Amino acid sequence: MAFVEPVVLAGHGIELVPLELAHEAGLRAAAADGELWNIRVTSVPEPEQTRKYIEDALAMREAGHRFAFAVRESASGAVIGCSSYHDIVPALRRVEIGWTWYAKRAQRSHVNTAAKLLLLTHAFETLNCHVVGWRTDNFNFASQAAIERLGAKKDGVIRGHALRRDGTIRDTVMYSMRAGEWPEAKAQLQYLLRKPR
Repeated sequence: MAFVEPVVLAGHGIELVPLELAHEAGLRAAAADGELWNIRVTSVPEPEQTRKYIEDALAMREAGHRFAFAVRESASGAVIGCSSYHDIVPALRRVEIGWTWYAKRAQRSHVNTAAKLLLLTHAFETLNCHVVGWRTDNFNFASQAAIERLGAKKDGVIRGHALRRDGTIRDTVMYSMRAGEWPEAKAQLQYLLRKPR
């Protein structure tokens, strides 16, 4: 039995559904909103690479390393982005959250806060994770700020850690949240989602 089983996570006007090939057109449209593949510090697929992006995610799910979700608007069913559990280590009860991106129209909205609340609640309260981690490019300052707003703690920087799509080598900023820190972080996320939009 896989550590992360297929599940639909829903609330606050969005749904996270297991990523499938059927989401190709929706993901392609979401990425086109803002031409997100041109941002050098993200993993958003170029339009012609969208199917391979999904196939790679499904292969990683099969191997037990990553479980990708399509993020949809509940009301319209429109795909507005993607997020994943990855670097899944069942023995440590640890997952990381990443491969996250949203259509430009969903950025700076409640969507990321809602998605993280759903993913973190599932990780800590259903999967009984001891720790949830994040990693991001040292130049992705928006991502770092978003992760810190969740209540995650900065663990450090791994220098010369990964290749960017443009061939440059990136430093990776690592963050984590322990199970004992989750109740306070959850209360803050719920508070943020209650605030008028």
